[in-house]
Amino acid sequence: MFKEIKYLIYLIVIVFFFIFSIKYYISDDYKKKYFRGLESHQNKILKYAKNLPVLNNDTDKIITYVDNNNASKKKYKFWELLDND
Repeated sequence: MFKEIKYLIYLIVIVFFFIFSIKYYISDDYKKKYFRGLESHQNKILKYAKNLPVLNNDTDKIITYVDNNNASKKKYKFWELLDND
């Protein structure tokens, strides 16, 4: 008997936990706090973005292309090694 009552109390506690959690996250107060937080973060980002220094581009013509058409490439003799055995 005591075991069933204990399980019933556990079940009631779990159900109340989920009910109160869902009620809190659906409430208007939570939504107001959430959107105020988003707005404050957006304001901070815009504030810091205005103060960022702009660096000049110094990467013009930094890549040099080299024609490396070397005709003395190493010739691999893989198939010849197999044929000799």
